[in-house]
Amino acid sequence: MNIHYFSGEDWEEDYVRTKLSGETITFHKGTLAENPELSDPAADTLCIFIDSKIGAAELDRFPALKLIATRSTGFDHIDLDATKARGITVATVPSYGENTVAEFAFALLLTLSRRIPEAQARVKSGAFSPAGLRGFDLEGKTLGVIGCGHIGQHMIRMGNGFGMKVIGFEVHPDDAIARANNFTYVSLDELLAQSDIISIHVPYNPHTHHLINSENVGIIKKGAYLINTARGAVVETEALVSALENGTLAGAGLDVLEEEGDLSDEVQLLTAPHPNEAELKITLANHYLIDHPRVVITPHAAFNTTEAIIRILDTTIGNIKSFAKGSPTNTIAP
Repeated sequence: MNIHYFSGEDWEEDYVRTKLSGETITFHKGTLAENPELSDPAADTLCIFIDSKIGAAELDRFPALKLIATRSTGFDHIDLDATKARGITVATVPSYGENTVAEFAFALLLTLSRRIPEAQARVKSGAFSPAGLRGFDLEGKTLGVIGCGHIGQHMIRMGNGFGMKVIGFEVHPDDAIARANNFTYVSLDELLAQSDIISIHVPYNPHTHHLINSENVGIIKKGAYLINTARGAVVETEALVSALENGTLAGAGLDVLEEEGDLSDEVQLLTAPHPNEAELKITLANHYLIDHPRVVITPHAAFNTTEAIIRILDTTIGNIKSFAKGSPTNTIAP
């Protein structure tokens, strides 16, 4: 196979070449967008991460393409209509670290509950006093988990371990899962109204776009905290900002932002002849969130452990091998 591999770390090249010996692999620093002059009429496989957006224009650069192997669970960075029209298979990594992401979500929660960024800043400033840094216990609080799949279930079990009351929202409830994990299913509105902490663990798709929005954000229990390690666009940014401004939310821990790609390419956005007004508004709102004293933001890093990266690579390599053998695995039906 003729493979173009984007955005990998330096050590990945040796690892992948060893596992895919015999294949033709070209490694590229940066994303597909950061290699705008690249095209290959003979390439049959692209191996990408979520930072490489693929639509019709990108596919035109690789007319012989047969497989896109994304090193991610989510696939909203790929235009599935365009790939379907060209008969291109898309393979993902459906499971690589349910515990990995859940642990990070809980780390965000603990960071907020014990005001760790403020405490660290206090010490670095030369002061060594806990005055004004009082946090809150998790024991006895209600944890609301939106999306009770594999990651959500890990989050639920950790909440149980901290002595929290756990409730969950799922489109397709499973009573056996609820019994095994000691939580209760409720409607989304009930979860928003009852939870002291809301943690989001759903995939991004048309059904989850702005799942939390200006119409339901007012239902949230006053003083609650929001944790999002899923996808930024699951939460409407303007609604989030409004909830923080009016005190509905006391704080938020965010590993993802809506239109987060624009944060790394702001100059292009701001200097475009006709800048996208909606994207521009979201980017400005994101800066509000970044500067907010009760918001902790990390750069889409919940997946990023040594163990999880190896699992991602092994699954992706398996997807490429199985496709080459004519038995594709972990494919997405558009």
